[in-house]
Amino acid sequence: MDSFPSGDEDNTFTGNVDNEINGNWILAPTGSIHEARLKAKVKRRLRKNSSRDSGRGDSLSDNGDVVRAVVPPTSPKGKLLNRRSRMGKGRGLPKKGGAGGKGVWGTPGQVYDEDKVDFKDPNYDAEQENCIYETVVLPLDEETFEKTVTPIVQEYFEHGDANEVAELLAELNLGSMRGDVPMLAVSLALEAKASHRELTSRLLSELCECVLTAADVEASFHKLLKELPDLVLDTPGAPQMLGQFIARAVADNILPKSFIDGYKGRVDCEYARAALDRAAVLLRMSRWTGLRIDSLWGSGGGQRPVNQLIKEVNLLLKEYLLSGDTVEAERCLRELEVPHFHHEFVYEAVIMVLESKGNRTLQMILQLLKSFCASTVITVDQLRRGFERVYLDMADLSIDVPCAYSLLEQFVEQSFDAGVINKKLRDLCPCRGRKRFISEGDGGRLKLESC
Repeated sequence: MDSFPSGDEDNTFTGNVDNEINGNWILAPTGSIHEARLKAKVKRRLRKNSSRDSGRGDSLSDNGDVVRAVVPPTSPKGKLLNRRSRMGKGRGLPKKGGAGGKGVWGTPGQVYDEDKVDFKDPNYDAEQENCIYETVVLPLDEETFEKTVTPIVQEYFEHGDANEVAELLAELNLGSMRGDVPMLAVSLALEAKASHRELTSRLLSELCECVLTAADVEASFHKLLKELPDLVLDTPGAPQMLGQFIARAVADNILPKSFIDGYKGRVDCEYARAALDRAAVLLRMSRWTGLRIDSLWGSGGGQRPVNQLIKEVNLLLKEYLLSGDTVEAERCLRELEVPHFHHEFVYEAVIMVLESKGNRTLQMILQLLKSFCASTVITVDQLRRGFERVYLDMADLSIDVPCAYSLLEQFVEQSFDAGVINKKLRDLCPCRGRKRFISEGDGGRLKLESC
């Protein structure tokens, strides 16, 4: 019996292969031997590449051709997230017990102790043992100081909370600019309202306890006296107002009493001399006449009692009827700083027209209201509320002024013609009920009007 050669598959096979079927040796066909050789060759090739191409799913078809199964590519991200071993060993558990991989700081629940200092470490530095690290804030220069502190002071004029200003300034490294805080606040207050100057005086008193020192305040007023010639260009009344600031600071004990005496005989600037004279006069008046310097600037409009505001409005109207100066009346009304209370001004003005019973007062009040409406000092809403208040009180007003209804109708009609009020407000004007001209008990005689 001949056997298969064991050499290369490409060698020519010439021997005869005998197969035994039912104990009888027969010669195998040449075609079947060739197919067996091809299948053996393919199997060896698959066996060599099994470890490298195990995921491709290659297989043999019935005719001996290699069939490659189409398998969707595996996502690289999925391979990275898979923590199972890729070596084909182990039980398929996560590596390092779940404590390995990117972004993992140990197993869940693990608590790290403080690292012990290795004194033998060549990078060890004994001087860094007791180091304290803090955030360093650079001191403000002149330009940055003005840009930073000016909005803080202007916001303070709106809310009036000195504690908030102290907290904001404490967060800044003022450095050598600390003494310029009172100077900047007073300079801004000179161009503001009287209520803002009162707030500035209170602010200086509050800051002197926590942020500023008495030396800082004194240095600021020295600088203000030197810069008065420049301040007068923008604020002509700066010397008198600065004198009031100095007197208020002395009264609040944030400026020494010897501040004014130190300038005696050593002042060449006329503006500085006027400011110091004003402060000295106020301090003498407080000692001799009991003048309250703490209320020197007055209180803001919203902080005044209602009765006091009504008295000031009546005084303003009486002064206007005597002088006829509309500009001065507008300035006084603005200084009250009560735009929400202008309806009271309109109410008192109309009542004054009804009680005067004269055409001169009517024309002057009409001219004043027309001027205020044109300059938007009094808004349309405040004007409407003032007239509506008069309409509601006409029943009581007619008791003291019998002809109040006719006077009101005349004033309302002229106000409408002058463009002060609109048609809707004119139509709301009340009128007296229908009066009988013939009395039933007087024998048919006509009843004459009383006014």
